Amino acid sequence: MKKRIAMLLCALSALLSVATLPALAAAGPHYPVSVEEYTYGPLDELRINKVYQLALSDDPSGIPTEDFDRNGRHYYLLDLLRQDEVGVDTQPYTETVTMDSDTGNLSAVLKQLDGEMEVTTEDGYVGTLILDHTSVKVEVKGYKTSTKNLSATRTYPSLSDADLSLIPATITDGGKTLTLADVQWATDGTYYTATAQYTGTTSSRYATGYTATASYTGQVSKTNCEVVTYTAIFGSTKLEEPEPTPAPEPEPDLEQPVDTGGNGMEWLPLLGCAGGGAALVTATFFIIKTIKERSVRK
Repeated sequence: MKKRIAMLLCALSALLSVATLPALAAAGPHYPVSVEEYTYGPLDELRINKVYQLALSDDPSGIPTEDFDRNGRHYYLLDLLRQDEVGVDTQPYTETVTMDSDTGNLSAVLKQLDGEMEVTTEDGYVGTLILDHTSVKVEVKGYKTSTKNLSATRTYPSLSDADLSLIPATITDGGKTLTLADVQWATDGTYYTATAQYTGTTSSRYATGYTATASYTGQVSKTNCEVVTYTAIFGSTKLEEPEPTPAPEPEPDLEQPVDTGGNGMEWLPLLGCAGGGAALVTATFFIIKTIKERSVRK
């Protein structure tokens, strides 16, 4: 029965502990963002300020205000000050821009980009970003092919006859092969001179444009984050050194034998023997007296 009652009490204690956990968690504990130790007043009293920053929804009862000892001094709470402030939330941010360029030269593209840019994000953060030169890239937007007509003239004098077989059908001009297109003949009555016209085409591929991308990086901030600052001020007094506790006197050990002067005998055994002898004498005297009384009666 006692064992069952103990088990029930333990289970009830565990349930009560679990039920109180949310309330304790909601109240803290809170930790200081800074601790300042300084002297105050004409007597140079040592003080400590502990600063806490909480959101409006936080419970300030989690701020520790109990006394504590530190470096030989006892500290106690003097004041707990509250100040509502507007905090600034700052975070890194990168903005990537894309632009069209009529050149693929990286140096020329860098000259077209601004060194800084002002940004405002969708969630209200603002800031100034700096161009990251290492992030600038230029890519070709597309290609086209162009065709160009080529032509060249050749003169062939002192020909024996106006015969096309005497004229080359193709020639090479500027690394391009041209084909015979027309021949004009002239003669001095003995020889012929041919003026040949050669034609051809050449094709080239060129970029239709370029796309440049660049990244701007920096910090953006938002100034509508409200916080509450609490300052716990602790005064102090010097701890008194405790008085030394006298050492207790040793108690006599009754189990130790009593010194009898070196004769090897102990008083307690002697007293026991003396008591036994006295009892024996008394018993003997009582027996002799009883025998005498019986003899007289007879």
